[in-house]
Amino acid sequence: MESPLHDAAGARLIETVLWDGAACPLLAWHRARLADGARRLGWAAPRLDLTGPPGRPARLRVLCGPDGLGAPEVSGLPPPIALWRVGIAVQRLRSDDRWLRVKSTRRAAYDAARGDLRGDLDEVLLLNERGEVCDGSITTLFFDRGDGMRTPPAASGLLPGVLRAKLMAEGVREELLLPADLPHLRLWLGNALRGLSPAVFRP
Repeated sequence: MESPLHDAAGARLIETVLWDGAACPLLAWHRARLADGARRLGWAAPRLDLTGPPGRPARLRVLCGPDGLGAPEVSGLPPPIALWRVGIAVQRLRSDDRWLRVKSTRRAAYDAARGDLRGDLDEVLLLNERGEVCDGSITTLFFDRGDGMRTPPAASGLLPGVLRAKLMAEGVREELLLPADLPHLRLWLGNALRGLSPAVFRP
């Protein structure tokens, strides 16, 4: 059995959930990720039950520590992005970093990549130490070479995206991706809050 992650002092698990005005459509997937993250940290997983403002879509953000869940933060939804303009981040990930297997407050590389975002981009993709494409700073990448939608493999070093898990359960497969391929593929970016939208690569 895999030992719990070390040096978890001060860390919190994060779930950012879409409330559509009546329900959280992907709540079961968020619960599964929270439970898996808690297991990896050696914590007991509390049950995630969320409600938002009646009749009004919202963003619900909740933090979980070893002592349980905090109260959800409720805010408005981010503005939609119909076509993501995406480039490559300077920051790199380590494919063997076990903290990448949980969605937590330990996200320094993602925050730094987001902070360095060029004005002509909406998002950047992070590579690992082997030069493989991993994640966006706030999104999961999906692509199609002409034989169906794919997403980079978890072994490259990815956060466990809720939208990713749902789409993989529906048949999306993992496939290694290198940055040289990006200009030649159909691309999409998405997450549980924003859904899935097409993307265009900007070197």
